[in-house]
Amino acid sequence: MDIQERLTAFAMLGAGWVMWFLVGLSVIGLAVILERAWALISSRDDMPTLRADLAKHLEEDDVPGAIKRLQASPSFEAGIVREGLAAVGQGPHVVEQRLDAARGIAQSRMQRNLAFLGTVGNNAPFVGLLGTVIGVIRAFHTLEQSAGQVSNGLMAEVGEALVATAIGLLVALPAVAAFNLFMRTVKVRLSWADALGHDVRAHAELHGQRAPSGAKES
Repeated sequence: MDIQERLTAFAMLGAGWVMWFLVGLSVIGLAVILERAWALISSRDDMPTLRADLAKHLEEDDVPGAIKRLQASPSFEAGIVREGLAAVGQGPHVVEQRLDAARGIAQSRMQRNLAFLGTVGNNAPFVGLLGTVIGVIRAFHTLEQSAGQVSNGLMAEVGEALVATAIGLLVALPAVAAFNLFMRTVKVRLSWADALGHDVRAHAELHGQRAPSGAKES
């Protein structure tokens, strides 16, 4: 049996398994969407207010108060900045390293499972197309068996082929939309974390400038 005969025999299994596979992907994708939505919504905070509170504490050189304020926030942004703020006494360079490390960890946590949504969104139409190809092959096989006569079996095979493509698109569109929305949300939240981090860096640099002068006066 050559490769063409093997592929034809495989196609004769039908496109039903392809459609069930797509349905399974859609169920998993929906679970990922709901889980990510809950994770991002439950960790939101009023960032302008948080930044104003942080700036007030830093202006008063109240690092413990600033850390306490950040600990009260459920946001990933606050967690990132808290790591940098805890190292203020060690200098701006250490603060920078702590912020970068915390930012990478928070980004990874916020983007968890989003790669699956991106993969489903990009490839579900091709999986549906596979089902369409299988349906067309079976349709031609049915047409050959009926000696060129259009039959109910032929129309059923053509209909199955078209349904496979439609299901692939229906699975891909929500996945792509959710993926883009979540990635945009993560980008915005990391931007806020960077803004708060700049405030902490500025305070660390000012703290470093004050320390030598204080030691000199004593």
